Amino acid sequence: MAIGERIRFFRNLCGMTQKYLGQVVGFPEKTADIRMAQYESGSRTPKADLTNKLADVFDISPQALSVPDIDSYIGLMHTLFTLEDRYGLTIVKTENGISMYADPRKGTDAAELSEMINAWAEQAEKYRKGDISREDYDKWRYNYPKYDETSGYVRVPSQNFSDAMVESFKDRLKDM
Repeated sequence: MAIGERIRFFRNLCGMTQKYLGQVVGFPEKTADIRMAQYESGSRTPKADLTNKLADVFDISPQALSVPDIDSYIGLMHTLFTLEDRYGLTIVKTENGISMYADPRKGTDAAELSEMINAWAEQAEKYRKGDISREDYDKWRYNYPKYDETSGYVRVPSQNFSDAMVESFKDRLKDM
């Protein structure tokens, strides 16, 4: 799915028109809808700063917009094969159908992917059981890893925060 399709998906999810979205990200009212139509159709590709603005407007991670462009089932299959090679994605036939999982025994990358997929499965299970709403589930997915508390990818404090903490405690650190 190309970035334009993702922009359209999130714009529709948020109930926005192309014109409104274009104005919110800073395009003039006269051309806002035209510019957004160009991005959604793929005739233009947004630069990183516009991608970041769009992500802010949609309240999602910029990576949720910049997913790989898989434009066919054959392309999807080759993406899955690459995930098998690189991240240990494993496919098995069971009595319930076909399942895929990341085998953590297939290396560090596979172990990390397995941890991430397990976190996703936990959130999906919470949604299926009614413990969280669809909105909360989507917020978790579209902002990943921002709200993931199970993996090592949880957001760390900013450098400014870290510097402020060091400054606050530097007298105590000298005595150690």
